[in-house]
Amino acid sequence: MQLRNTPVDEIEFLGHQVYVKRDDLLDVAFTGNKARKFYHFLQQDLSSVDILVGHGSAQANSLYSLSVLAKLKQCQLHYYVAHLPQYLTDNPQGNYRAALALGANIIVVDSECIVIEHIQQQVLPALVAQGLSTVFIPEGGRCQYAETGLKILADEIMAWAESKAYSDIRVVLPAGTGTTALFLQQHLPFEVQACACVGGDGYLKQQFLELCADESLHPTIIATEKKYHFGKLYLPFYHIWTELKKTTNIEFDLLYDPLAWLCLQREFIADNTNIAAGLESTDKRPILYIHQGGLQGNETMIPRYLRKLALAK
Repeated sequence: MQLRNTPVDEIEFLGHQVYVKRDDLLDVAFTGNKARKFYHFLQQDLSSVDILVGHGSAQANSLYSLSVLAKLKQCQLHYYVAHLPQYLTDNPQGNYRAALALGANIIVVDSECIVIEHIQQQVLPALVAQGLSTVFIPEGGRCQYAETGLKILADEIMAWAESKAYSDIRVVLPAGTGTTALFLQQHLPFEVQACACVGGDGYLKQQFLELCADESLHPTIIATEKKYHFGKLYLPFYHIWTELKKTTNIEFDLLYDPLAWLCLQREFIADNTNIAAGLESTDKRPILYIHQGGLQGNETMIPRYLRKLALAK
């Protein structure tokens, strides 16, 4: 099971060189940031644990990864969701289908409850009262335990930069809870830049603060041109995803990566305009983009986009 030491590919995008850290090539069950975030748990002896408790979306990459982790550690997974779409119940696919096949127990919480509060106030105490040993992993692996694997990723990035004789680079990635970006920034001498894919800049800032009160250790948040709603279909997302796949032969995920690449696209277009006008590039630091995997989710996203494209004609 490969959980570290991924290659770095060099690509060209709008005339600009970009390096891509290929964490999508990690073990398929823990592709990308899940391999890094769950590294601590994968290395631990969980033989005394009866139940892993997690929560999030029914289509999240973390659902599948947690179900594999539970299978490997021979315990049950209880995964709590706020909503389970009827179409997914009727036609299981993607991460949801894979998790069910591995025995995950996916539980819908009453709509009036906040999922994490329900888990902390009711679920965990009830399991303890039954004499069951549990491990609770917050949504997307957003916890201090994630630092173990992300420090290893930071070490790999520094070793790569040294091998290229780069004294400074910038590390770019899309962010959900921001866990990966935050711990990378804490262990790297380089600037980490993250765009908020869930809930906007304010939400991402709050996620950073909950894990680290020292704002000097926070990544830079890249401003987006407009507010995007997570999980909603945007044709510019699909178009840039298609273009990247065609020109680089790298498949990115359709939920997070397109927004980050749109941010880079905006920067590169402005930079090209400046260069054409005889001005210097605003930022000459090499860019290392972190490909965090998540390709299993494309199984459900691609058909949704194809239906939207058909309706748009």
